[in-house]
Amino acid sequence: MGMLTEFRQFAVKGNVVDLAVAVIIGAAFGKIVSSFVADIVMPPLGLLIGGVSFTDLALTLKPASGAAPAVVWAYGKFIQTVFDFTLVAFVIFIAVRGINRLKREEQAAPAAPPPRQEVLLEEIRDLLRK
Repeated sequence: MGMLTEFRQFAVKGNVVDLAVAVIIGAAFGKIVSSFVADIVMPPLGLLIGGVSFTDLALTLKPASGAAPAVVWAYGKFIQTVFDFTLVAFVIFIAVRGINRLKREEQAAPAAPPPRQEVLLEEIRDLLRK
């Protein structure tokens, strides 16, 4: 088997294609959540704490001198990133929880009664055992 054939078989396996789709959707979803956090959630939150944007929170460790830029500890960007992650994780948790709930309901649904022919065959089997 040639390497090209082996690669083609690997690339078209269901799991690889599903993973590729999940990565693409995840990247788009991440952008949506980041925009939601940065543009919708954080401005009112910043207003509540006195009009401060979290991304602007920083501590200057060493001021700029000449051509050397300032050394800044940008802890506000870290707070923003942690908030983004928490929100994404919560939304994914809610989605997985909903999917699991649907699966449980699907499994809990009563099975259809077996066809009449199967019932008769089971009765014959039971009679033969006796």
